[in-house]
Amino acid sequence: TEMRARGANVTDIVILVVAADDGLKPQTIEAINHTKAAGVPMIVAINKIDKPDANPQKVREELLQHEIVVEAMSGDVQDVEVSALKKTNLDKLLEAIALQAELLELKANPDRTAEGTVVEAKLDKGRGPLATVLVQRGTLKVGDIFVVGAISGKVRAMIDDKGRQVKEAGPSVPVEVLGLSGVPSAGDIFTVVENDARAREVAAYRQGVLDKKRTTTAPVNLENMFAAKGDQPVEFPLVIKADVQGSVEAILNAGNRISDEQTKVRVLHSGVGGITESDVTLAGASGAPIIGFNVRPNAKAREIAERNGVELQYYDVIYHLTDAVKAAMAGELGPLMIENVVGRAEIREVFSAGKHGKAAGLLVTEGVLRKALKARITREDVIIYQGEIASLRRFKDDVAEVRAGLECGVTFTQNFTDIKPGDFLETFEVEERERTL
Repeated sequence: TEMRARGANVTDIVILVVAADDGLKPQTIEAINHTKAAGVPMIVAINKIDKPDANPQKVREELLQHEIVVEAMSGDVQDVEVSALKKTNLDKLLEAIALQAELLELKANPDRTAEGTVVEAKLDKGRGPLATVLVQRGTLKVGDIFVVGAISGKVRAMIDDKGRQVKEAGPSVPVEVLGLSGVPSAGDIFTVVENDARAREVAAYRQGVLDKKRTTTAPVNLENMFAAKGDQPVEFPLVIKADVQGSVEAILNAGNRISDEQTKVRVLHSGVGGITESDVTLAGASGAPIIGFNVRPNAKAREIAERNGVELQYYDVIYHLTDAVKAAMAGELGPLMIENVVGRAEIREVFSAGKHGKAAGLLVTEGVLRKALKARITREDVIIYQGEIASLRRFKDDVAEVRAGLECGVTFTQNFTDIKPGDFLETFEVEERERTL
């Protein structure tokens, strides 16, 4: 929801893609509402027309229920029947976009200081804070000094959507920017300023405003955290870490939506990147669980969490997370899903494995690896794959398991190929237990 709203606000033309065999789904209706709220013109691409059960006319009729009248039904919204698979009518879709852009007389001045919007932001272990910026006015150049939200910085490098380093980016060009002093929020405005002093001054002022907002909130103390006195709601403290800033924002908003007069989600800390020792220490001091969304703890954090009994919960689907928090708040806790880590290994080499895509050469560092166990691969404590071990080999022999200290070769289900030396593999079992209070 947050990403669709942000997308509608930064774009000039929305292409609404609807499957001809599926029709309008809840997320399509949500996208329509965001587009209307942002006042952005729309082109409807009716996709999958190559499928035998495709019914483009049904899509057009369903769109009428949401006050979208396409040109084929005497309206003013362009619609194009396409097939992404067969590449049918993609040229007509490009023509429709060009026509719409011409009617809107879309223009931007490239000869001025750059301004844009942060689409997404994250913390990279090797390169530091990164922001994906869509330039909307002016031209962004390497060496430019900027301010974004309460963060200042200097553009050290820019990477385009093909992974190439570029020296400058003009209007409508998205680039990943290196050189930030911190991780900005998705949706923040990115503005180039004249010098370092000005950037620091603006950032410090904005940080002061944020700090003032934070200090007006009543402090948390352990005595009254769960004590509901009079009309005070019961507070559920959480520490939240996610892979990217957009996910953090969406989780925070979801938490606010599920709070009510009796119960309230209180986020003690939220951030991007793997779960660290300081997160575990904070959670331990406050008696709060740590919610990891597509991230994992580093070895030191895991050790401290086990020692101090800090609960770590991992999710990769946002509504599973909100359902679990809602169930806990309602007291309907349901069964306890215990994740038992069976083995850990470091990926040393990557090999071609014929039709299976790629195989990983591993050194098992802890526990044991077994075929058909659930597995996840992490890169810098961020989960990049979750599935199962498809095959397990020692030298050229298929084996049932490999223990710590030994090397082996592994392929994964779903023909996963984005493996690199230095990634880590974790195998685990999920045990369902009856929850006791």
